[in-house]
Amino acid sequence: MTRRKLAENLRSQRWFATRDLRGFGHRSRALQLGLTHEDTKGKPVVAIINTWSDVNHCHSHLRERAEDVKRGIWQAGGVPIEMPAISLAEVFQKPTTMMYRNFLAMETEELLRSYPVDGCVLMGGCDKTTPGLLMGAISMNLPAMFVPAGAMLRGNWQGRTLGSGSDVWKYWDELRVGNITERDWSEIEEGISRSPGTCMTMGTASTMTSLAEVLGFSLPNASSIPAPDSNHRRMAAYTGQRIVEMVWEDLKPRDLLTAQSFDNAIQVLMALGGSTNGLIHVIAMAGRAGLRIPLERFEELGRRTPYLVNMRPAGKYLMEDFYYAGGLVGLLEGMRGLLHMDAMTCTGKTLGENVAGSKIHQPDVIRTPANPIQPEGGLVVLRGNLAPDGAVIKANAAEPRLLQHAGRAIVFDDYNDMAARIDDPNLDVDADSVLILRNAGPLGGPGMPEWGMLPIPKKLLKQGVRDLVRISDARMSGTSYGTCVLHVAPESFVGGPLALVRSGDIVKLDVPARRLDLDVSDAELARRKAAWVAPAPRFARGYGALFSQSVTQANEGCDFRFLEGTAPIAEPEIH
Repeated sequence: MTRRKLAENLRSQRWFATRDLRGFGHRSRALQLGLTHEDTKGKPVVAIINTWSDVNHCHSHLRERAEDVKRGIWQAGGVPIEMPAISLAEVFQKPTTMMYRNFLAMETEELLRSYPVDGCVLMGGCDKTTPGLLMGAISMNLPAMFVPAGAMLRGNWQGRTLGSGSDVWKYWDELRVGNITERDWSEIEEGISRSPGTCMTMGTASTMTSLAEVLGFSLPNASSIPAPDSNHRRMAAYTGQRIVEMVWEDLKPRDLLTAQSFDNAIQVLMALGGSTNGLIHVIAMAGRAGLRIPLERFEELGRRTPYLVNMRPAGKYLMEDFYYAGGLVGLLEGMRGLLHMDAMTCTGKTLGENVAGSKIHQPDVIRTPANPIQPEGGLVVLRGNLAPDGAVIKANAAEPRLLQHAGRAIVFDDYNDMAARIDDPNLDVDADSVLILRNAGPLGGPGMPEWGMLPIPKKLLKQGVRDLVRISDARMSGTSYGTCVLHVAPESFVGGPLALVRSGDIVKLDVPARRLDLDVSDAELARRKAAWVAPAPRFARGYGALFSQSVTQANEGCDFRFLEGTAPIAEPEIH
């Protein structure tokens, strides 16, 4: 039986229970907010960290959902306090939301540390928001739950289903070569994002909200509910009720997070055919729990985890279909024999108990290990003299013919160089060429932007080419596809081997052998390295300077060194 925390031991009572001048100030200001004397006497105070913003299209409904969470908290006898946090809006925020993930993590941790709260509900979903919120909550280690924003409705154009990102890239190429009209393009623009919510493909947003649920932070199947569905509102209210019980039970993030729970997350990432960004975020979240996950662990688990979910960008369906087919709980029940089902979750029950009896209703959408789409997970870790610290490729989203390939490098020094030359008719490129983009990593981007799905040169599009081997130290959107090798580490900006490639060099990709190599001798690479000149830092001041001084490489999670680990967090002095 769970031991119940005493009311006088609630953290918030450090602010409200003292009979001195400071206690008077805390209580009187709570009354100013409209709270009652009873609200400050031994009721759990729950922070709702809300990443709603007018500029965040994915979270445009979270202001309303916060009211549903509050209703649940009140119903369970708690006191809700909504706190806004920085909203990381993909597409709009430049140079990339990845640069600000750690900012959100710091803000979340400090909001929870510095205010009188006993637990929290985290509200987000857009790509970097989920890991940022969870990283901060893991570090603070107060009872925490996550309300995923949910995916938007499927897109539609002339009776055809549209998926976020994936169909943007496809039809953009068709527009570039004249296969669709500007009017078609405008209609696609108007039909692809039809409701509040995150991308409805298995991009980074749905990948990370699914992994948050697997790690134990969300109610069962919460991550699968579409944003406009009325079940989403009820899920938010039930989350508000449950977080109050978690406070009384003192059930904290690090009580849930173990090496086994992260293994579960990695295996579900593989089964989903999830975003390559998931590797970076899982490593970072584990680091906040005091666990180190080498890239080899993804490789080891990926080899024994089948790819099971037929969703774009690697498959056919979208998040609505996934939900109606049984959702994440259906997938997890089908994977029961592969996962650590005794992992504890926010419900106070194990993962196995949460999903017991769940069904798969549409087997073409969600497969089981007995009938996989592919026998291994889609994400593959590569190493070689071009990526000594690792790189990643989403093999199930690539053209099979390119998974073993050698070709001449076409090198772009940065994004602007690529944009200026990619459609030049005189570019010496053919269907066997290997496009290289450098200075796009954590420091070089800066912030490791989603530039890794380099465009196909127009001259090749006109020839019918729709995929090339593309290599960079960038990330790519989880909605992207193609033979794109990403996260090359160490990055070129710090002198990694990618900085030493020259146009015309032969690059060898061998996905079955897990290799990425430059066909240049060690002696020649050493000569090039000796002649390499380090670029100037991107930032002289501000958060950018802090980011540049502290961020780790992709294989280490791109977190800040000073935020990793489980060292005690000093509680604020209340004077």
